[in-house]
Parts: sequence; structure tokens; C-alpha cells
Amino acid sequence: MTFGSAGRLPGLRNLSLVNSFSPVLVKRTAGGRPGLRWADPGGLLVSATAAFGALSLVGWWWGLPTAVAAFAAGRGPGSGRTVVLFLAGALAAGAVAVAFVPSLLALATQFVAVVVLAVLVPWFVGRFSRQYRELVRAGWERAEQMERERRLVAEQARLLERARIAQDMHDVLGHDLSLIALSAGALKLAPGLDEQHRRAAQDIRGRAAAAVERLGEVIGVLREESESPPRGPGDADIARLVGDAAASGLPVGLSVDGDASGLPSAVGRAAHRVVQEALTNAAKHAPGASVSVELSHTAGETRVAVHNGAPAAGAAGRSAQPAAQPSGAPPSGRGGRGLIGLDERVRHVGGSLDHGPRDGGFTVAARLPHRAPAQLPPRPADNRESPVPPGYRRARRRVRRTLLTALTVPLAAGAMLLAVVGTWETVAASRSVLDPGDYARLRVGQDRSEIQKVLPDRQSVERPAGAVPEERGVTCEFYAMTADRFDDRSGDAYRLCFRDGRLVSRDALTP
Repeated sequence: MTFGSAGRLPGLRNLSLVNSFSPVLVKRTAGGRPGLRWADPGGLLVSATAAFGALSLVGWWWGLPTAVAAFAAGRGPGSGRTVVLFLAGALAAGAVAVAFVPSLLALATQFVAVVVLAVLVPWFVGRFSRQYRELVRAGWERAEQMERERRLVAEQARLLERARIAQDMHDVLGHDLSLIALSAGALKLAPGLDEQHRRAAQDIRGRAAAAVERLGEVIGVLREESESPPRGPGDADIARLVGDAAASGLPVGLSVDGDASGLPSAVGRAAHRVVQEALTNAAKHAPGASVSVELSHTAGETRVAVHNGAPAAGAAGRSAQPAAQPSGAPPSGRGGRGLIGLDERVRHVGGSLDHGPRDGGFTVAARLPHRAPAQLPPRPADNRESPVPPGYRRARRRVRRTLLTALTVPLAAGAMLLAVVGTWETVAASRSVLDPGDYARLRVGQDRSEIQKVLPDRQSVERPAGAVPEERGVTCEFYAMTADRFDDRSGDAYRLCFRDGRLVSRDALTP
């Protein structure tokens, strides 16, 4: 295929130069000062469309600036409708041009290659690059947001557990202050006490009663609306807690090793919370599984271990109806907040908490020293994996679809365009075929009017490579030997040359 037609169209090469570079830099005026900057994607695609229309007639190397423009348009904002509209416009313009200038049909294959390689492929690469860049940025932003939310949830769970600890302190301090008020009242009524000491005892009793009331008000502020009032001392009885769980249908057993006498109240309440939270989680997440509660008391510490096996066969990991929970169990926090609060409770008495899958089930174990250290142990790091949000999964699917489209659409579009061009060329060639018998009857010297009736309606748009330049004053016409592209004579042509309206030569040109 030759590209010499540009030389016969004045100014075409300069027009191609302008159209090819115009997408890259566009001169604009901002605030009265001229400057060069990248144009918007719509302007880039307009210029790219004009550029590849021009480069189809000039040469392949102009595809580079056109590809750059298409790539920049793909990276810019906007939907894919823009490229579809402009490509449709380019194809319509090409069809109109061929209708008026049939010789342009010889460049149809090059035109299709430019559309696919210099426009479609770079545009899809730019679109994929933009979506991938947005996906990465959105992923990091989402990860930072989820990390902040996770920390807030963990901090909320710790604050709730501290509020529960404050309620327990209210129970203990309120009881002690009540005893002080009772003793002061008895002292006031003691016989033989002078008036000054009676007034002092009365003042002590009043102050103790006021302190109990103010303590209740402070704890009431810390308590959430959904929480129950402070529990009585009997709720700390682990044996009764396990018995209530067994009565509700949970297969649970309790084993105690050592003497619990002299156990600090803070340690006892922490052990109670460990068993309570573990039984609640077992009832919720492993219905029907057997649960074992083990208590071990020594002189310096208490150890608690609660282990549940795998859920019973046929039981769902999280049933549609809430499973039976131990009596008095507080609402369990979502997303692991219950265990976070439990860790805060254990940490405040100087202990440590361990939990995780074990032996096909789940185990919660706590070590509780009877004497808290001077400095509380640090909080453990939360290594739980954050779930992938649905929006991020949709963005990844969108990027994969864009990549798949970038691979398939140019191929499909190229195949379709080549099929259309091939059909068009076949139809056009069928109207330019000169019958071999008619060609054999032509004689040099015949008048053009004599042979006009056997000539096809139009000439062949293809010129064999062996065609020599025309002499001065001689006009040559080319007609195809066959319209069948699979014929060995495809591409061959008959050349008829005329001078002053008479046939001066006839040749059969074969490459």
C-alpha cells in the first residue's frame, strides 16, 4: 500500500501537523495572561479525532501524538459515551468522504488500524490507569477511616467497662459508707456521751449519707440508659452464674481448685465478668456446644479459663433467634467490643487476658493477681483484620471490567471495522470489474465512445505496484480483474490509456 496521496493534496501535511499536536498543548488565556496547559478531555478527543483522520493520509508516525491525546482523554473525567460519540462521528465523516472521493477507500485499512491502535487502545489504557489510581487512593482513604472507626469502637468499649468498674466501686464504697453512717448513728445514741460529741456523731452520719447519695448520682451519669441498675453482691457468685446458664439449656460444667477465701472483691468481680462474657459468647456463637469453666485459686493469683467446643451438628454459628444467655448477662458488644471491655477489666486489676480458637472451639483465659502492680500492664495491640467494605469490592470489580474491556473492545471493534471495510471494498470492487472477454476485444486506436459501453461504472481504487507513471497528455484508467479477494488475481488490474479520446495502450498489470 502506498501513502503518496498526501503529496497530491496541497496543505494536507501541514494540516496534519497542526491537528496532531493540537491535543497536546492548547493555548488559553486565564486572567488576561496567556499560557500553555493541558486541554480538557473533550477537547483532547476532538483534536485526536481530527488528527487520526489526517494521519490516515500522511504516515504512521503521526500516531504517537494522537495516542498521547487519546491516553490523556482516557485519564480525564467523564464517561465512555464521549469516545463512542466521537468515534461514531469519525466513522460517519469517513463514510461521507469515501462517498465523495472513492479513491480514499484504498486507505480504509490504514484508517481502521489508526482508530484501533492510536485511539481506542490508548484511551482504554488511560481509563484503566485512572480507575486504578482512584481505586488505590480510595482504598487507602477507606483503610484510614476504618482504622479510626476501629479505634473509636475499642475506646468506647473500654470506657463502658470503666463505667461498670465504677458501678462496682459504688457498690463497695456505698456499702462501707452506709456502715459508717450506721456506726455514727449508734454513737449518737450512746448513753453518757456529751452534747459536743453527739453533734459530731450526727455530723458524721449526715456527711456519710450525703456522700452515698452523691456517689450514686455520679455513677448514674456514667451508666448508659440501656444498662440495668448496679447489681447486688450475689451476682458475683460464679457458681450461681453457671447454674443459671445450665438451667437455661447451656451444657456447662464448673470445676474449682483452691480456696477462694480472702479473694479481693475487684478480682472476684473481674473473674465473674470473664465467666459471664465467655458464657454469653458461647451461647450466641456456638449453640449446643459443651462449655467448661475452670477456676484455680492460689495465694497470689486466680486463673479463670472458659472453653467451648465446636457447635453441635446442624446448629448454625449464629442462629436467627437469639440463643439463651446466662441470667443477668449484659448485652454483648458487637464486633468484639465485649472482649475489648473484658480485657480492660482484667487490665485494671493488673492481669492479662488471652482468647482465641483452640482445639476446634474457643477459649477465654484470664490471669488475675490478688495484688495489683504499681503500673498497669499495657493494652494489647489489636491485630484483627478489617473487613473489606462492599464499595471497595465494587471498585475492584469495576477496574477488572475496564481491563477486560480494554483488551476485548479494541479487538472486537477492529474486527468489526475490518469486516465493514472489507464488505464495502468488495461491493466497490464488483462495480469496477472489467470482463476478460471485453478486455480481449479492445483494440488500440479505438475511440473512447466505442468502448464506453463495455467499461464498468467506476475505476478500481487500488493501483498495482508495477504501474508506471503516466506520460504527458496520456490519461490512464484502471479496472479490476476480479472482486473475489480469495482469487489469485485479486489486486491485479487492467490499465487502459487514452490520448485525445483514443485508446493508445492496454495492459494487464500483475504484481
